[in-house]
Amino acid sequence: MRHVLSVLVENEPGVLSRVAGLFSGRGFNIESLNVAPTLESGVSHMTVTTSGDEQIVEQIIKQLHKLVTVIKVVDFNELAAVEREMMLLKVQAESSMRGEILRMVDIFRCKVVDVSPNEMTIEATGNAEKLQAIISLFQRFGIKELARTGSVAMRRSMQPDA
Repeated sequence: MRHVLSVLVENEPGVLSRVAGLFSGRGFNIESLNVAPTLESGVSHMTVTTSGDEQIVEQIIKQLHKLVTVIKVVDFNELAAVEREMMLLKVQAESSMRGEILRMVDIFRCKVVDVSPNEMTIEATGNAEKLQAIISLFQRFGIKELARTGSVAMRRSMQPDA
């Protein structure tokens, strides 16, 4: 089962390495990892996407709590959360295909962020399922390049603190 973990950590050298080392040292896989500073000085927010049953994820959370630099860990599978990912997708876009590509961009609420005579770069945001649907539909045009951020997540409003 897929799990999205929110991990607040002290923003200091080596924190990312220790968290990644914890996963790899115990044979756990990180599917995506996103790290950025928070509003609080000296604190960063990691969003880690991993897979495993409840026992494995419980073990991961316990091990994360043992790291001195970890402040808080939340499994968003236990809470209602907003989760998004961003993707840049470069597709073949000959003039005869541009109209259809632009209609699909509009349907999926994407943005065209770069255009050349033969290509278009499209920015898309959404959950992993939406982005996978976009990839599937744009494959027939010829995807030349793809870059994804991995998930970022936040607890939905009007919920008790975890």
